[in-house]
Amino acid sequence: MTETNRIEYKRELSDGLEKEVIAFLNYREGGIIYIGIDKEGNTYGLADADGDQLKIKDRLKNNIRPSALGLFDIVSEERDGKNILKIIVASGPEKPYHLKKYGMSERGCFIRLGSAAEPMPQKMIDELFASRTRNSIGIIKAHRQDLNFEQLRIYYQEKQKPLNKQFRKNLELTTTNGDLNYAAYLLADENNVSVKVAKYKGETRVDLIESNEYGYCSLIKATKSVLDKINLENRTITQITPKERKEQRLWNAIALREAIINAFVHNDFTREIAPKFEIFRDRLEITSAGSLPDGLSKSEFFEGYSIPRNKELMRVYKDLDLVEQLGSGIPRILEHYDKDSFHFSDNFLRMVLPSAESVYATEQVPTKYPASIPQVTPQVRELLNAFNSEHNRTELQNHLGLTDRKNFRINYLVPAIENDLVELTIPDKPRSSKQQYRLTEKGKKARKG
Repeated sequence: MTETNRIEYKRELSDGLEKEVIAFLNYREGGIIYIGIDKEGNTYGLADADGDQLKIKDRLKNNIRPSALGLFDIVSEERDGKNILKIIVASGPEKPYHLKKYGMSERGCFIRLGSAAEPMPQKMIDELFASRTRNSIGIIKAHRQDLNFEQLRIYYQEKQKPLNKQFRKNLELTTTNGDLNYAAYLLADENNVSVKVAKYKGETRVDLIESNEYGYCSLIKATKSVLDKINLENRTITQITPKERKEQRLWNAIALREAIINAFVHNDFTREIAPKFEIFRDRLEITSAGSLPDGLSKSEFFEGYSIPRNKELMRVYKDLDLVEQLGSGIPRILEHYDKDSFHFSDNFLRMVLPSAESVYATEQVPTKYPASIPQVTPQVRELLNAFNSEHNRTELQNHLGLTDRKNFRINYLVPAIENDLVELTIPDKPRSSKQQYRLTEKGKKARKG
């Protein structure tokens, strides 16, 4: 295989790597760089692939501007019995990318032309900079700066990647002025982002039988909650024949996971609209805000070319193993569903995954519950029963006989607030020393239910 407009070979790690990466970042399709293969396609391998991988990450992090974090993947592979590295580079949304050392000049900016990285003409540099997308979650200042990230710390700790004191800067959760940005707001313990999973009796939205709301918490937690909920809905269909027992799920589990993750990572949160998940008798619809990124055609989208809309989120989701390689999601979905499953509009992207059979085991639909009376966990039920007026945290915790504040908050209080069963008496100052809690009308109904 020879070099192309999207493939570059390097026999070894060299000083020109950043130049090649920048050229792909500035190219509308991105590209792939193989380290350990020469220009003729012969495999030489690397003596220390793991060490080279760490060096590459450090160099790309420190030598390229704007930040390329979240826009590249480094994958270790074996070819002809030898270790090589594969660097997958996405087309960046903040062109022109350049060498930090030389700035936005012809010495610092490069573009892919054919199979080579060439200096970018100054006119092109100026035009790209003038049209650079500024309305992104990494640039927008969060309207709240009193944000906490305990949930994020827990998720990173679970992956044995503890966050240090500089994590806000390292994860690009701050603006150039040092303020927390909108990406930080989305990943914080508390926010106003609500993600809905709705279930309908038939094939239209006329008869709602179940409405679940996940949110007001770290987007990672909301994502995991949606994954768990829809996985429960994805029941197994069993068919027994004289020769064998066949099992199939309503929706392919691999494609389903990719579709859900894609909806979160590529959603246009600058519109303050969260992804939406709707289950009908014959299908699952996943709707995310924002259509195709500028410069990406439908054919390129289906071929797996990646222009991450939210590179800060992509970085965190990859750290937590929710996302694998850049550009792998859509091809995985297309292995099981055709292109007609994707519906594009000017403002939204919708994936429609048909179910293998009726979502309900029989045509008898489960008992309909009013959307305002959700099913609650035993812990939340205990908390609701503890209320007789307004109470502070200590009073509620003592009433329940709980000594662990963290356990009370995570398993009792936060889920009740997230489901709009309990509200704060001082919502604008969630950490006020005078803060108390009370049941909402929804909470009062749920306690009676």
